[in-house]
Amino acid sequence: MPTVAFYTLGCKVNFYDTEAIWQLFKNEGYEQVDFESTADVYLVNTCTVTNTGDKKSRQIIRRAVRRNPDAIIAVTGCYAQTSPAEIMAIEGVDLVIGTQDREKIMSFVGQIQDDRTPVNAVRNIMKTRTFEELDVPDFAERTRAFLKIQEGCNNFCTFCIIPWSRGLSRSREPQSVLEQARALVAAGYKEIVLTGIHTGGYGDDMENYNLTSLLWDLDKVEGLERIRISSIEASQIDDAMIDVLNRSSKMCRHLHIPLQAGENSVLKRMRRKYTTEEFAAKIKRLHEAMPGVAITTDVIVGFPGETEEMFESGFRFMEELRFAEMHVFPYSKRTGTPAARMDEQVDDEIKNERVHKLIDLSEKMQLQYAEQYVGKVLDVIPERDYKGAPGQGLVMGYTDNYIQVVFDGTVDLIGQLCRVKITEAGVNECRGQLLRVLDADMRSEETDIHSFVYERPEAIQA
Repeated sequence: MPTVAFYTLGCKVNFYDTEAIWQLFKNEGYEQVDFESTADVYLVNTCTVTNTGDKKSRQIIRRAVRRNPDAIIAVTGCYAQTSPAEIMAIEGVDLVIGTQDREKIMSFVGQIQDDRTPVNAVRNIMKTRTFEELDVPDFAERTRAFLKIQEGCNNFCTFCIIPWSRGLSRSREPQSVLEQARALVAAGYKEIVLTGIHTGGYGDDMENYNLTSLLWDLDKVEGLERIRISSIEASQIDDAMIDVLNRSSKMCRHLHIPLQAGENSVLKRMRRKYTTEEFAAKIKRLHEAMPGVAITTDVIVGFPGETEEMFESGFRFMEELRFAEMHVFPYSKRTGTPAARMDEQVDDEIKNERVHKLIDLSEKMQLQYAEQYVGKVLDVIPERDYKGAPGQGLVMGYTDNYIQVVFDGTVDLIGQLCRVKITEAGVNECRGQLLRVLDADMRSEETDIHSFVYERPEAIQA
């Protein structure tokens, strides 16, 4: 049996794409082995968000070549799309294929096996207007299924290279999304995470159909317990979106809404499509519509021209919004972006100091958010044996509002819907007590947990 090994860098979309490519190899009779093992084919799925991502990608490619010089070395992903010539110049690379045409990868591998002639299969992504259909019927060792619904981005933020590596926004056909959702539920998944490069832009290239329309259609999928949106821009949350988030009992009460900066002049230089006032108004509306909602965010620290006064203003803004968690990143120059050419680049030492301040704030807000649920009962889907004490009778999973909970239980609970009382709050995880395991019949007979935790009985009746 031929073997293939994968290494994935970067975002969740890349991990989804790797899973999809694995299905193509699996269908041709390949066995997957660890990347550090000897394999017949090595596939590296690269990242190009930062210059460091490019460097790391090259290191991994060379590692694969050293592992087995006779193997076929295939490279895909964002770095492959933007810099195919750089990758082809690495001795030992056989195939470079970017962020499209991955469905042809097996024919390219067969061709290379026959004549060992390297292939550069990258073409202009900006001309692509259709979504690449790559199904993933199951996810190894995962209880949450990811469902890619969208590709590309039209925003062109000044710090970001992604539109040039992923192309313009393309949406997956609704029927295809729904068919895969039903297949995932049939395979035993209770939660689906909708993902994409710019997930909230789903439907921008369609007539009379958008993400809100898709959410209502997914709400009707029998057996699906939870629908989670991986990320959405504040500007894409309108009244119709708030309505489905509020009235659908399947929508997770957790939204990841990137802020990036908490000061208007910085947002303008980033070419973000909102002001802090508009962002705050949207967050306020979400809290009113969904009491208890967890809102997490991304923040870039030390963007060119960010003064101490701007940073402090942003700090106070984030403190007022009381996020459930913030993912904080120091600004990193990306060659080829407008921001990399801007004046007033911030010193690394200052950036690191500001990063630590925001991380401390994030942990404080994370604990405050979790503490309000001590003594409350939430539904948890265990994902794995607790890594802090493997084999000790503890499991870990997430609530629908994305609180990580550890509680007494055996591995046979993994993937089941469990009702858990929160007994102790922590920054990164909470402790809980298992009350009962729910099946479909019990869910229909009992009062839905949302009516207790979120005090929204109208959402259950709708």
